[in-house]
Amino acid sequence: MKKVLIITHTRDNECITVISNKIKEMGGYPIRFNVDEYPTKYSLSSCYEDKQWKVFLDYEGHRESIHDIEALWYRRSHHLAQGLNSILEGEYLSSVHGEVRVTLYGMLESLNCFQIGKYSSYRRLDSKEEQMKIASSLGLLVPETCITNSPEEAKRFVKAHPNGAIAKMQSSFAIYQDGLENVVFTNIIKEEDLESIDTLQYCPMQFQEKLEKAVELRITIVGDEVFAFAVDSQKLSNAKVDWRREGTTLLNDWVPYELPSDIENKLLELMDVYQINYGAIDIIVTPDGQHYFLEINSAGEFYWLDLLVDGAITTQLSKVLLGEKPRRYKPVLETAVY
Repeated sequence: MKKVLIITHTRDNECITVISNKIKEMGGYPIRFNVDEYPTKYSLSSCYEDKQWKVFLDYEGHRESIHDIEALWYRRSHHLAQGLNSILEGEYLSSVHGEVRVTLYGMLESLNCFQIGKYSSYRRLDSKEEQMKIASSLGLLVPETCITNSPEEAKRFVKAHPNGAIAKMQSSFAIYQDGLENVVFTNIIKEEDLESIDTLQYCPMQFQEKLEKAVELRITIVGDEVFAFAVDSQKLSNAKVDWRREGTTLLNDWVPYELPSDIENKLLELMDVYQINYGAIDIIVTPDGQHYFLEINSAGEFYWLDLLVDGAITTQLSKVLLGEKPRRYKPVLETAVY
């Protein structure tokens, strides 16, 4: 029976259960590792003895061998080791968290199995600047962009784009007040906003030319299958700049979209550059039919789109994990024994 390790956390959405059930239906064996409960509830051991590496995951009296898994899906590692916060004193917390991260990510990186994407590949994707450079080199259009913490440079860029500019963060940026998470969305920046931009010095931001939108695309790629969907974000005033502001309202407005073959091929090349088998890509289609690449997210949501295609994305992901559908690359050391 082929085993599949899924790295996630206890607060992830129902897609993990759906994927796990699909893997079981196909004869596989899913192992869910909630990293917010590591190391307080999970124990992870990697041992090299008798010239062999063995890796074990223990949870509530049950042991799983990890060194012999078929595939790994690093979904997310949100809230890693959060249980330590109520156990350890502050002077130890930072160092212990560091050891937990090194242990977990070191184990994941070293597993000699098929991986939807290695942890190191996902960290490389954190660079939105490199994403745009690679996309551009592959022939994809990208918006004119300025990433800076210089107020003067930001002012220059915004003034150089009289048709408008937008400002956004490069990471999952949120402000926490009174225990509530306030996500920072993409916003239009106007010349009058530049009068109060001096605090940019302390936190870099990404500025881009404002593109006119016909539709916005979310493209989910799994292995060699491309699932493209479009939404008319311009019909809601609050969604015109960032559709996520009205994500719930627009939930049922997404429709399948036929990508031009040259755009599809370039996106598959982008996946190959990063050596990943899953990616959620955002694209703006302008009124004249130009496709502008914005970014690729290795853990972008797909489940609401999966429901529109009768679970086809879930099925494809499960088959890629079990080796029943083509994978875009193979482990470099697939014949090694360690």
